Amino acid sequence: MKKNISLVLAVVAWLGAVNARAQEVPSFSLGQSIAYALQNRASLKAVRNQQQIDKAKIGEIRSIGLPQLNAAAEVGNNFIQQKTLFDPSAFGGAPATLDPFVITPEQLASGQPITLNPTYTTPEPEPGSGLQAITFVQPYTGSLAVTGSQLLFDGSYLIGLKAAKTYAELSQKSAVQSEIDVAEQVSKAYYGVLVSRERMELLNQNLVRLDTLLSQTQVMFRNGVAEKLDVDRLRVSLNNLVVEKQKTARLLELSESLLKFQMGLPQNQPIQLTDELQEVEVEVAKVNPASFNYSSRIEYSLLETQQELANLDLRNKRSGYLPKLYLNARYGYNGVGNTLGDVLNVRAGANNMIDRNWFDFGYVGAQLQVPIFDGLRKLYQIQQAKLTLENTKYGFETLRQSIDLQLKQASTDLTNSLDVLKSQQENMELAQEIARVAKIKFQEGVGSNLEVVTAETDLRQAQTNYYAAIYDALIAKVNLDKATGTLLSK
Repeated sequence: MKKNISLVLAVVAWLGAVNARAQEVPSFSLGQSIAYALQNRASLKAVRNQQQIDKAKIGEIRSIGLPQLNAAAEVGNNFIQQKTLFDPSAFGGAPATLDPFVITPEQLASGQPITLNPTYTTPEPEPGSGLQAITFVQPYTGSLAVTGSQLLFDGSYLIGLKAAKTYAELSQKSAVQSEIDVAEQVSKAYYGVLVSRERMELLNQNLVRLDTLLSQTQVMFRNGVAEKLDVDRLRVSLNNLVVEKQKTARLLELSESLLKFQMGLPQNQPIQLTDELQEVEVEVAKVNPASFNYSSRIEYSLLETQQELANLDLRNKRSGYLPKLYLNARYGYNGVGNTLGDVLNVRAGANNMIDRNWFDFGYVGAQLQVPIFDGLRKLYQIQQAKLTLENTKYGFETLRQSIDLQLKQASTDLTNSLDVLKSQQENMELAQEIARVAKIKFQEGVGSNLEVVTAETDLRQAQTNYYAAIYDALIAKVNLDKATGTLLSK
């Protein structure tokens, strides 16, 4: 019995531990959110796959300079054998025939040596027999060969190796640019959730305060101190505040969904943010475009790499006028036979001089390819490469001007946002004080309910403006960090 109770308690404890772990909600700071997004965002995973694709392309380019080996085997039937014309007269015509001769009985009886004097007769050529169609091809043939080649010199290949390294740098920098974009998106979404949550908390406080005021006014109405109109006005304000809270709650849910999307989290995964809105420091950063290091921007670094690639492409087009040198080699066997089985019955021994049907061959040599005239194709390619390189130089000028404008605009937006934030904060504090005084005056009987309702409405508007100003300031901060190239390093 005791063992059964212990077992039940153990199972209950285990289920409780599993349930506790299931209810754990992951917590994220802004830095942790960005780090999680950099590891789990689907778009960045695709970018990293593209890096592997680019790496494989580089290997493909390098493989051109490695030895190339191929093997081939073939067996076939020459069902129509190739023929050629042959003139037998070129080799002396038809052979002469021995004329008949007779040995007489007298010659045999004489007992003397018999001397024969043979004579030959050359036949006259038959009409139309000068050329004859003959074939040197057997009905069945086969071949087995191994070929190899090695590139010894190619100017385009040597430049391609240099371009491969530069291409790898371009792929890496493109990935960094994607990571910066993700960090920007996660930061803005994170700040959006912080602002929405802070505004939601303030709305809850306003609801408690207004609900308390409504209850007090109802008591005053029952005691004959307040009018029903006062109660109705406060109820209207409370209803409006409830609707505003519902809208803010839906906006908060949408903001959290956006953050999960930017981070690469499932939408059904609850999260908890550890950063507080009050802890976020937003200050004006003075940026001097004249002394700004443009290389700190990934876009500028990308353009530098593109310029290097354009320069290498121009050199590659010019190297097309250089010769190419290859080392080639072949070794294999050719076989013949009257039937397929005869061909497949390989007899290729080097000492076989009787019925050998497969014979080997070998070749080794160097091939030099010298371009002479290509219809001016390379000339036009060089012209295009030159113009592309020149466009990259113009791109630097445009990018520098764009960066200068972004720095000035981001700095100005942040300064203006902080000024607005300071003003809205003062307005909210004043509205809070006005609402507090209006409430006291109404409760003391020296103020009207209309003043309270107006003050509450102005307070909510001031709070809305304040949090909108906070969000604008945070977004301006992110934009300035991106403009200065320090967003991902923070």
